[in-house]
Amino acid sequence: MTTTLKSPTAAVTLPKPNGDFYQLTESLSDGDRAVLLKVRAFMETSVAPVINKYWLDDGFPFELLPGFRDLKIAGLGYNGYECAGGSTMLAGFAAMEIARVDSSFATFFGVHSGLAMGSIFLCGSEEQKQKWLPPMARLEKIGSFGLTEPLVGSGASGGLLTTARRDGDTWVLSGQKKWIGNATWGDLTIIWARDVADGQVKGFIVENKTPGFKAEKIEHKMALRVVQNALITLDNCRVSEDNRLQQDTSFRDTARVLRMTRAFVAWEAVGCAMGAYENALAYAQTREQFGKPIAKFQLIQDLLVKMLGNITASLCMVVRLSQLQDEGKLKDEHASLAKAFCTVKMRETVGFARELLGANGILLDHHVGRFVADAEAIYSYEGTREMNTLIVGKAITGFGAFV
Repeated sequence: MTTTLKSPTAAVTLPKPNGDFYQLTESLSDGDRAVLLKVRAFMETSVAPVINKYWLDDGFPFELLPGFRDLKIAGLGYNGYECAGGSTMLAGFAAMEIARVDSSFATFFGVHSGLAMGSIFLCGSEEQKQKWLPPMARLEKIGSFGLTEPLVGSGASGGLLTTARRDGDTWVLSGQKKWIGNATWGDLTIIWARDVADGQVKGFIVENKTPGFKAEKIEHKMALRVVQNALITLDNCRVSEDNRLQQDTSFRDTARVLRMTRAFVAWEAVGCAMGAYENALAYAQTREQFGKPIAKFQLIQDLLVKMLGNITASLCMVVRLSQLQDEGKLKDEHASLAKAFCTVKMRETVGFARELLGANGILLDHHVGRFVADAEAIYSYEGTREMNTLIVGKAITGFGAFV
């Protein structure tokens, strides 16, 4: 929708806010653009009108799931097993489009389609893929991803406290996981635990109704309030050997999943920044002070151009990142640089948007306040800036600086 301002002499039609300044979506095929337009329409017509209410209520809009299911985008980038397939590039643009309206909904999708489905797709046996991926692609079963613990975040590769003990044809899981999105209401969770026999990290598909599995909702969040995060307690939770991810033997395999989803989060950060910018620009075009729209003031235009520069640089980076991924050339350091850079620029951009709106920037009414709060969570999850910096630092210097 364009904005029209009326003056005593003429009506002026203003450009519609558009964060894709370099028209990078035009690089997609006609078929991929059609998918993206369906995602955009759903987010703008179904999610945008109601999401502030759910954010305020700390609730999830379950009534939107049928419409989201009809988009048939779960499993983008995975071939077969009723997954959406397609390129990593399309998956990235879809993540951006969803986050452009709401980062919580993008996180829900990223956890289910990226982390949970991705773990099974990359680390599961053929039998496990056949069993779990089709219903997950249809959103008949919703997945979660349990790696982070109350006392273990960045040190997950070598310090997981959750244990797995083999007992015949079953495994006994004990420990806790924290910040696990979708787990309060979903159907299955990928639990990563340290095998007490060999010390290696292994993955398990745990159905949330399994005895010994308890998920408690984490309250009082200031960010991503629509996402239902859980504190999971595993109390001698027994899982069949059939539900151990058969192609996962160490944390190196776990890292393959994280490499893929870290790239997804970089795209999500671009979408979050884009949403804040577009809402701030729309506000500036209509908000009047001293008898004219504030978009006519030099300092306001300076803020908008700095925001757009951050978004454009970040979007160019993630497009190249997805090209590398689609070419099979993606390395940990590539994903880490994008995640670190894009989230820093996102954080700066949403801050500029709040600054532009002044006091109105802390209200949900104009959406920008929600993007500001949600950016704080995106900035931290899937590896902090500091940890991703050290991954890149080791790659470019040849020296590891981890302690």
